Amino acid sequence: MNLSIDALTELIIGAAITVHKKLGPGLLESVYQAALEYELIKLGVPHAKEKAIPVPYDDIFLEVGFRCDFLVENRVVVECKAVKKLVPIDEAKTINYMKLARVPTALLINFNELLLKNGLRRFVNKELIRKQ
Repeated sequence: MNLSIDALTELIIGAAITVHKKLGPGLLESVYQAALEYELIKLGVPHAKEKAIPVPYDDIFLEVGFRCDFLVENRVVVECKAVKKLVPIDEAKTINYMKLARVPTALLINFNELLLKNGLRRFVNKELIRKQ
């Protein structure tokens, strides 16, 4: 796919809305991840699920098991949650994944909301956006 970053995030959000409309809130995170992956496949969106992200430390990379839920087109990190309320650590984790993966955008999606838009956060790595 050769979409702008905005068009790509809109496509991902649309897929998440489809999942939420079909399943509603109250299920396990793993169910939403599987359904979102199915929607991404149907749309033909290249992605990696449970993508490992090494952490740079001094002059080495630590392979410590950090995994983002999805890395879409190597340009968007997607983190799925099914929690009562998003808390600051959820946002910090998503922002760190975005920075460590060196991608310009991240989406944090909490499917445990009556209206999905209330559980949706978009983050932009301004340094990388400027370079594109």
